[in-house]
Amino acid sequence: MTSGMDWRGRVGDVWAAEWRRTDRSLADLSRHLDEAIAWVAPDVGKALDIGSGAGATSLALYAARPGLSIMGVDLSDELVAVARERAGETADHGPRFLSGDALTVATAEAPFDLLCSRHGVMFFADPVEALSILRRAARNGARLVFSCFAERAANGFATLADAAIGAAPPPDAGYAPGPFAFSDQQQVAAWLKESGWRPDGAVRVGFDYVVGEGDDPVADALSFLSRIGPAARALSQAALPERNRIADTLRAGLEASRVGNRLPLQATAWIWQATA
Repeated sequence: MTSGMDWRGRVGDVWAAEWRRTDRSLADLSRHLDEAIAWVAPDVGKALDIGSGAGATSLALYAARPGLSIMGVDLSDELVAVARERAGETADHGPRFLSGDALTVATAEAPFDLLCSRHGVMFFADPVEALSILRRAARNGARLVFSCFAERAANGFATLADAAIGAAPPPDAGYAPGPFAFSDQQQVAAWLKESGWRPDGAVRVGFDYVVGEGDDPVADALSFLSRIGPAARALSQAALPERNRIADTLRAGLEASRVGNRLPLQATAWIWQATA
């Protein structure tokens, strides 16, 4: 499972180097999430983007609500550097991007009128404690909007990797931080209530997780999945014969999903809304 230390080091560095392809993979989801955030965002006030990564969600929110003071926070210095570079000429009046722990920053910079996140909430060691801290950093009536992956079986990038590696999905051993940590709708609703939030509902969204494009989308996808996602670690740790076998199996599965010059894998996420 990905930990905070991973995001401060190797994982964060890889995501920063691959930000264009990671944004592409989540672009179809982002249009739904960005709309949901903008729908409840106030025209003025303060917003916090939790796990802001390379800045896509903060920048989309700024485009929709330029009068809002937006702060993006991420554990990875490298991702924050990318976000600041992308902010470009809006840096003086657009989103601010900070390196650090979202809970510490939320406490120091409170109160907020809006909290949002694109897939940044699934890595807290204790979700109830984290959501409680975020609740205390929110004004009464503030809105929380975030996306998270649904169950592993509904996400083709994970099932394809599992099949290629030859591994069964990890057994359910209780909560552990990671990509699918918030996949159980009922459990997340219970965490929100326990933390002082009123759940306003979760929308289940199917989307195209685009892993490859161009003249050779299969090669592009194989390169991407060798760097990002559940197959990446197995490939990096395997001896050469096993690495070749995994890559060949992945390639065959990717070829079967190719649509012209694009390679979309079917994925599913939840978009949650809650009120403080």
